[in-house]
Amino acid sequence: MMFSLDTPRPRRRPSLTPMIDVVFLLLVFFMLASRFGSDALVPLSLGGAGAAYAGPPRLIDVLPDGQRLNGQDQSMAALLTALDGLTQSRSDTVVLRARDGAALQRIVTVIAALRAAGFTAIAVVD
Repeated sequence: MMFSLDTPRPRRRPSLTPMIDVVFLLLVFFMLASRFGSDALVPLSLGGAGAAYAGPPRLIDVLPDGQRLNGQDQSMAALLTALDGLTQSRSDTVVLRARDGAALQRIVTVIAALRAAGFTAIAVVD
């Protein structure tokens, strides 16, 4: 006599939906809980119709690898020394202009050097 066994049921594959939900929840949590960079505040006065300017020209062209003061190539130390002769006080306006595809980091570096030297009125023009 032969016993008849039921045909084996096909194995059920586990559902991946709960695992995917957990992964997305972790992803959202870590995106909201982390800081992606440190933000620095750089106060600027964008030159416009209301910008007051008096005295000799003080235009700094920021280049990708250097800077010019009123069209003359200058090292940073020479630029700061030359600005002393062109300003009456450290609160006189100094105008910055990016040239030849200078990176934003170069402009921020020049602004930081000017601020470290005590210049407080820096205007950025296009």
